[in-house]
Amino acid sequence: MLDRATAVPLYHQIYLMLRDEILSGQRPYGSAMPTEAEVSEFYSVSRITARRVLNDLADQNYVERKRRLGTRVVFKSPAKPLEANIDQAVDSLLALGQGTTVNVISVEKREATATVASALQLEVGAEVIRAVRVRCLDGVPIGYVVSYVPGALEAIVNENSLVRAPILKLLDDAGFRAKHAEQTIGAMLADVLCVERLNVEPLSAILRITRTVYDGQDKPFLRTYAHYRSDRFNIRMDLQNPGGD
Repeated sequence: MLDRATAVPLYHQIYLMLRDEILSGQRPYGSAMPTEAEVSEFYSVSRITARRVLNDLADQNYVERKRRLGTRVVFKSPAKPLEANIDQAVDSLLALGQGTTVNVISVEKREATATVASALQLEVGAEVIRAVRVRCLDGVPIGYVVSYVPGALEAIVNENSLVRAPILKLLDDAGFRAKHAEQTIGAMLADVLCVERLNVEPLSAILRITRTVYDGQDKPFLRTYAHYRSDRFNIRMDLQNPGGD
């Protein structure tokens, strides 16, 4: 996850990744941040580096650090959520899938991290299926997509099925119809994986979409992190005045 050959210091690379997770909603307001020891172990850096990362996040008012209470996210997005038609959104996603080709990188069982478990309303460590794909347009990679579904859906979401159809269609055909979804759109700088998957320069601008999809019983069944090249992908919205003629 870290590029140790670049001139960008390791602490700043980690800072950018954690900041982007906060801004995208992956680490929501009030959630606990990893400790210095956990940051140090996860990224294989020193405790001094880990401490600087968390202190920098606190200095920029993304987190608050308190003795014996740990570090928690205090950032709240100033933007008010927009409401949109779920059917139209799903149609747009399916159209994207039909107009592009997909390379399935991997589909494997994983233990749910705290972030994924919270999004899917599972216990931390519960079994999930992690699917990684790269979407291409005219042979050029435009999207690096990572999705998670509960482990019980292994028969629906696998390498063979994902080659045939978008994950939303596979789940819809299996009876998991999307009633509503929560989606956050933000920007990030390309990390090592984005550089590799999307064939972009390090720290290029990347559009990231975080999406959680719920069924008719308001149970989340799909969590997706989609990363798109800003020079090859954009989002268009037709906005209308509901009170106009």
